[in-house]
Amino acid sequence: MARTARVGVDVGGTFTDLVLHDPARNLVRTGKLLTTPDDPSRAIIEGTLRVLREAGLSPSDLHSMVHGTTLVTNTIIERTGAKVGLLTTAGFRDSIEIGREIRYDLYDLFLEAPPSLVPRHLRREIPERMDAEGNELLPLDEEAVRREARDLVEREGVEALAIAFLHSYRDPRHERRAGEVVRALYPDLALTLSAEVAPEIREYERSATACANAYVQPRMRRYLDRLEAELARIGFGGRLYVMLSGGGIAAVREAKLFPIRLIESGPAAGAMAAAFLARLAGLDRVVSYDMGGTTAKMCLVENGAPDHKFEFEAGRVRRFVKGSGLPLKVSVVDMIEIGAGGGSIARVEGGSGLMKVGPRSAGASPGPVCYGLGGAEPTVTDADLLLGRLDPAWFLGGEMALDTERVRRAFADGVAARLGLPVVDTALGVQRIVDETMAAATRMHLAEKGRDPRRYTLVAFGGAGPVHAWNLARLLKIRCVVVPLGAGVASALGFLVAPPATDLVRSLVGRLERLDWGRVGALFAEMAAEGRALLEEAGADPAAITLRPSAEMRHVGQGFEIPVPLPSLAPSGADLPAIRESFFASYRARFGRTVEEVPIEALTWRLACAAPGRDIRLGAAGATGPGSLAPRGHRPVTFEGHGALTCPVLDRYALRPGMEFRGPALVEERESTCVVGPDTRVVVDAHLNLVLELP
Repeated sequence: MARTARVGVDVGGTFTDLVLHDPARNLVRTGKLLTTPDDPSRAIIEGTLRVLREAGLSPSDLHSMVHGTTLVTNTIIERTGAKVGLLTTAGFRDSIEIGREIRYDLYDLFLEAPPSLVPRHLRREIPERMDAEGNELLPLDEEAVRREARDLVEREGVEALAIAFLHSYRDPRHERRAGEVVRALYPDLALTLSAEVAPEIREYERSATACANAYVQPRMRRYLDRLEAELARIGFGGRLYVMLSGGGIAAVREAKLFPIRLIESGPAAGAMAAAFLARLAGLDRVVSYDMGGTTAKMCLVENGAPDHKFEFEAGRVRRFVKGSGLPLKVSVVDMIEIGAGGGSIARVEGGSGLMKVGPRSAGASPGPVCYGLGGAEPTVTDADLLLGRLDPAWFLGGEMALDTERVRRAFADGVAARLGLPVVDTALGVQRIVDETMAAATRMHLAEKGRDPRRYTLVAFGGAGPVHAWNLARLLKIRCVVVPLGAGVASALGFLVAPPATDLVRSLVGRLERLDWGRVGALFAEMAAEGRALLEEAGADPAAITLRPSAEMRHVGQGFEIPVPLPSLAPSGADLPAIRESFFASYRARFGRTVEEVPIEALTWRLACAAPGRDIRLGAAGATGPGSLAPRGHRPVTFEGHGALTCPVLDRYALRPGMEFRGPALVEERESTCVVGPDTRVVVDAHLNLVLELP
């Protein structure tokens, strides 16, 4: 019998989420357990065995597992990666430290720059030089490559090596030959060529990306090797896939070669889940809202697809300040991340005497006070418990009892005492601060894109998302909120519905009227062959693969470019009018005007390769047995401006399509609780989504 069951696993900062789907049996099972930060594979194996046991399956029944991890981004943030050496063009040793020479805070006299991943004594200069047209000005000194590589590996003890030569995006011959020389000396050394990981213009960003890839590569290889070994030990015989930051599924081999492409792996899955849910519900304008234990992530989803961008800042000195991190050239889902999760810690600042919430989080260890695992500082989850939003006896379906009295004492002896406020008022303040923080960040994100939140639907998920969605929507003046079945583990669902996909890039700079279109066509042919091979390795049907070409263009003299769709994979001079009009349309959409008399130049050529994702019918899989709107109990919940209101507690798994009720109410499922405020109408749609219609 063919194996059809698949598991999606999302390892977050606080919880590890799992979704099992078996289309042959129309079966969906979910799981949620605390992450094991010392070895994330422990929680993965334990959670996988649990959901399989609940489904009556064994590991040998699994077709595949799709996995996302925060290991890459945590490695860079915590600076726990490999000892890395860098070989670069003579005279450019310090380019990754000089950077853009831009201050991210003009008025901070003690500004801390993001530290380089490669200290200066491990950066070595190699005599060689290519010009911007790909002409060799100085041959590669292969003996210098051997000498410096030997010194770095044998005397300095580097675990990984990056090679980033000037203009290698235009012609990578020198980088490739240097790589061959190094591999001949050290076949097992982790090696990254900038022309392979980020073959595009801009020296600093390309070099920084190569160094970051080398920095995380040994740790990611060990992690994936260990995970594969542990899965084999329990009898898993299927394929292991990973989620890329751009929202596509890739094979493990690609993850081991280019682990930097997984830097936003987990958050991307949430956006893909929101896009899938939006398509099911027929929504074309959605704000994806994923609030977990550590952060909240917001992403714009339009016409069934999340926004993308091709650069990302990692390891920021100030986590939420743009420009304070390492710029990476990777394809990522365009989202904002806010230090506002269930584990975000509330405190009173000594100087101002004001209460702040986040961005510091209690994480999985020690966790919020209510977990009873050693946490002593009250968090958002603790405030939600005090306000009645969470059931202390039914958290995680009753697997984890929450200690309300411990939380009450922590508030009374801490932030409430310092503020001179009652405990409940302090907890309401925590909720208000965290919700206002998320609302302000969402408004800014949409305003930067010229969007009005009132025209959008909020799709809320994550363990804490449905708890705060109603109030967040109220602050944003959003009238409709959609909460899916299994909202607490929806990111893991994103792994199962995401398509095999990858984004490829090459740089070739030139004015449109002067471009060598034959060379452009050759670049696209090269990318198409590479993309098809990667997607077939990731399990895609070759006949179903689609290729979408685009270019990044700008007016001559401008500093940065915009993405422009192209009419074909082999554009020619005859397509020039259509390409120009496509550029003007993209420019007008972004800036509200066009400047038709200024010449246009292209810098970078991109190819988005994708195959269809899987379809999961949540409504059919979740609805079994008779439904009921009868509450299984009542609980007082404190709402700002309304005081304590007695709310019926509804069983999420007893709701059926077409049912309606009004707030205030609580809808509980194993991994999350949906809080419905007063005067709100709720309809259960055909896919078992809760559709909240705010007044």
